[in-house]
Amino acid sequence: MKQVLTLAISSLFILISGNSCNSDESVTTEENETNTEVVSGTVDASLFLEDGLAEPITMVEKTLSDGTVAMCYKITTTSTPSEHQMGPWCPTNISDGADKGGKWFENGELYDVNGAFIENMADFYADATWKMYDENGDIYVTNSLEDCQNAANPNVGEEYKNFCVECQPSYVTDITLTYYIPVTPVKLDTPIYISNGAPGGNGGTPPEGGPPPEEGGGDNTVIGLAFNGVNFDPPAPTANILGAYTLAPMDDNGGHVNPNTGYHYHAATGMTAQISQEDGHSAMIGYAIDGFPLFELLDEDGTEPTDLDECRGHTDDIRGYHYHVAPAGTNSFIGCFAGAQGTFEVN
Repeated sequence: MKQVLTLAISSLFILISGNSCNSDESVTTEENETNTEVVSGTVDASLFLEDGLAEPITMVEKTLSDGTVAMCYKITTTSTPSEHQMGPWCPTNISDGADKGGKWFENGELYDVNGAFIENMADFYADATWKMYDENGDIYVTNSLEDCQNAANPNVGEEYKNFCVECQPSYVTDITLTYYIPVTPVKLDTPIYISNGAPGGNGGTPPEGGPPPEEGGGDNTVIGLAFNGVNFDPPAPTANILGAYTLAPMDDNGGHVNPNTGYHYHAATGMTAQISQEDGHSAMIGYAIDGFPLFELLDEDGTEPTDLDECRGHTDDIRGYHYHVAPAGTNSFIGCFAGAQGTFEVN
């Protein structure tokens, strides 16, 4: 269920000296009934939900993607949402309704992965090779960590073709993820475009007529972080998934599980913790890894801003520069990073 949080955005006054790389001051997260506008220009660490944190948030000095040395929030999470359930992903029979499965995106649209969707995939993709179920209508679904890993491999073997790939949260144990997000974003002269479906690339493909990607411009393995401590990921490599005649649905929250890094989002479906805005602006849902805020697509009146740049960002007097996420069916959140990115580690 969609949860709108009314959180106090407490002012954070921390004296930072020029040689504060060893700073390890904890930042307390708080929740109360006051709704205050987001302060422009700096990250507010108090907005992150305590239930998603593996340890208190601290501040450390880190080198950003452009070589700038800056104070960053060190945010270590369990990648487990506290405000919504995870799953389901794959239905088990072609008679199952939408409540038994998740979502899939194609050509900018978001589809329910119900039994009928699985049954009709040969027609949907105009390819008779698709048949992900047996004579009883039972759908072939991965049911172990080994199956999940093998079916998710880009070089998937014949025995895993026509499988619905479902990796359970229970497969991922003893893993935490640490994000270093600059306290004050550092705006870049040239944006860093996000690799399309190829996590780990340094750049990506700009829109036609746009500036070229910045050389060596950053780590596109993470787009940002929701307030619940779950990361927003780059576009899922759908061509590789479909090319192996497999399907890896997201749940209704826009997330699924990677056995190496845990649960993460590929779409913003309005199910995560939000900070509502008093002026009718769309709700805030987290921060990008460059420190700029992430907001929902539509304002309260149902309209999308018309002045977004190629990164899906713009500026106003209250929030400063910030992003609006793309429609859920596009398999993306933003088009590029306007700021120098922090880093991300799997522990």
